Amino acid sequence: MAEQKALTDIRADSGGRPDAAVVRDALGVGVAVGLSGFAFGVTSAGSGLSVWQTCALSLLVFTGASQFALVGALAAGGNPLTAAAGAFFLGARNAFYGLRLSQSLALPRAVRPFAAQWVIDETAAVSLAQTGRRAARIGFGVTGLTLYVLWNLTTLLGALGAEAIGDTDAWGLDAAGPAVFLALLAPMLKTTAERAVAGLAVVLGLGLLPVLPAGVPVLTAALAAPVVLYLEGRRRAGRTAGRTAGRVDTGEEER
Repeated sequence: MAEQKALTDIRADSGGRPDAAVVRDALGVGVAVGLSGFAFGVTSAGSGLSVWQTCALSLLVFTGASQFALVGALAAGGNPLTAAAGAFFLGARNAFYGLRLSQSLALPRAVRPFAAQWVIDETAAVSLAQTGRRAARIGFGVTGLTLYVLWNLTTLLGALGAEAIGDTDAWGLDAAGPAVFLALLAPMLKTTAERAVAGLAVVLGLGLLPVLPAGVPVLTAALAAPVVLYLEGRRRAGRTAGRTAGRVDTGEEER
């Protein structure tokens, strides 16, 4: 009877999902994305960073999109400060994830500084997909640990492999980073506004590439977000005004 009650409490707190199902989903995400660290290691070594510099980025920064943006800008000959600025602004989104996760996870204060290192797209997605605090914590912990270990291990392997094969451009491995970045980004573009932001960012980035210094087009592409949001707000305001005017006209006709 006691065991049945404990099992019921666990399932109720995790939104009806057993712990094993949450762990399975978290492991799937962690392994699938963690293996992409190999592409980052290759790309980083190809941009001129040493093995230890590449590994330090994964150990300390640990946010794949920002890491790819940094080494991509460096590989294109960009200024290190400009490259770092682009990576910083791209990684700033994790702060917003943290605000949301702090409510769903409710971790002890002593644990929060360490957990902050694992606040990334994948851990946020798995955690927020759960309905109970226990399940959210399991999803966050398993995804974060799996991804952190695999990402850093494959980063090392990729960097060592790039040094062994020599010129990454000759093997076409310089395209590995952008390809993985797009593969990670594409599933996140679910709404029309998100797709519009991505499309406009691509147009701005590629269009300004021949006329601006390396690294600057990436920063300029960030303007796509406020532009699309402004236009979306205007569109919604116009639609609301149209519905209001229609109700007023209908009321006058009835009178």
